[in-house]
This record gives sequence, C-alpha cells and structure tokens, in this order.
Amino acid sequence: MEKWTKIGIVENRFEADRVSQALNESGIPFIIKSFLDTAYDGLYIPQKGWAAVFVPADYSIEAENIISEIKIGFSEEREDKKG
Repeated sequence: MEKWTKIGIVENRFEADRVSQALNESGIPFIIKSFLDTAYDGLYIPQKGWAAVFVPADYSIEAENIISEIKIGFSEEREDKKG
C-alpha cells in the first residue's frame, strides 16, 4: 500500500478544480479532502482552508511544484482584479 502525503491546502472550490485538472493532466494520482462540513456550515474553512490535497509520496515534489504554480496564478489574478 502506498503512503499518501499531504502536499498542500486549497482555499476554495475553484482552486481545487484547477489543481485537480493540472494533476490529472500530469498523470499524478491525488485525493482532495474537503473540510466543508454541512453541520457547521463551513465554520472552519477560514482557519483550515477549503481542502487538503494528498498524493502518493513518490509524486510529492512534482505535485507541490504544480500547486505552487497554481497558487501564484491565483495571486496574480487577485492583484489584477484589485487593479
């Protein structure tokens, strides 16, 4: 059984979709575990983030680089909108 490693946190559903798409395109297996809890109506999302991303340990460096690039892209998009 492979060891899965937490490689990052995504802040919202849109970021999770981009990470998912990029990891799929790279052929990296992954799990995105959402912190959304309907009983608490998302109360913990501001503290924990929207979800954690896990990949097999063998893919962790490559996947971390992909997530880092996506987060940089999100930051740039926010800055452009602030204008």
